[in-house]
Amino acid sequence: MRRVVRVFWGPRKEASQELAGRWKAMLDALPALLPTASSAPAGRSTWTRHHTCGRPTELRPDEAELAAALQADHDSPETSDGAGLRLSSAGEPGWEISISGHGGGESEYVTQAVVLAVVSPDGAEVPETALLALIADIWQPDFGDVTDDELLDALEDRAGFDYTLSHLSVGRLAYLSPGRAALAPAGVGVARRELSGAGVLLDVAPPGDIEAVVDAYVRLRDAGALEPLPRPMGRTVL
Repeated sequence: MRRVVRVFWGPRKEASQELAGRWKAMLDALPALLPTASSAPAGRSTWTRHHTCGRPTELRPDEAELAAALQADHDSPETSDGAGLRLSSAGEPGWEISISGHGGGESEYVTQAVVLAVVSPDGAEVPETALLALIADIWQPDFGDVTDDELLDALEDRAGFDYTLSHLSVGRLAYLSPGRAALAPAGVGVARRELSGAGVLLDVAPPGDIEAVVDAYVRLRDAGALEPLPRPMGRTVL
């Protein structure tokens, strides 16, 4: 099964060193949450870095190496704003992790994001709540969720979701920044307390309950909690 943990935010200028600190905190924490999906313990793992052109290379998750990689991406003529990385790691049979992220940008038209995809054997337990809480705490986004292809297809077919129009969706779990959380109607999901910073983590529906996710999406959308940041984006969160 493939599931995706995603967070998004608007313009937030950050230097490569600042971004490297966020990346390191995330990469250091993942082996404890996904021990069967990682090839080595925290601090000793090596990730595969994927480039726009050329062969993949190895990347150690220490702050200096991460900062150098991010600075190189920032300085690349193919990067117009901010800096990003695309990494992957394979663990035990059937387990894979891939992470793509782009942050530090100031563009009023480019959304910043981190997307973690976890491939696992059918029936395997994946700590989705802990993963979303971890990434939301580290990156302080505007919005986030845990979803999969089946849920996204259901939202498109039953509720008119269209990612090409910059619509925000919602999955089994959702993270809402304080401004979005204030717009969420009562009774949509259960607020969780795993977060150390601002914002609210919502437990929307148990795995397999697609109808509950569709209903929550419609109610959150109609209440304005899933409204995209206005373009041009003049702020990081709603």
